[in-house]
Amino acid sequence: MPNSGLLPPLLFKINQNQLALECLTLWVEQRGSAEVADNVR
Repeated sequence: MPNSGLLPPLLFKINQNQLALECLTLWVEQRGSAEVADNVR
């Protein structure tokens, strides 16, 4: 499989994006927008 070396960096970036979304969700939730935070989740 010639592109097998691309999978680990791709999974790493997806994980980073998920962590960033969770941080953003917590930040929004702390500021009183629970509905928006639920939508992000």
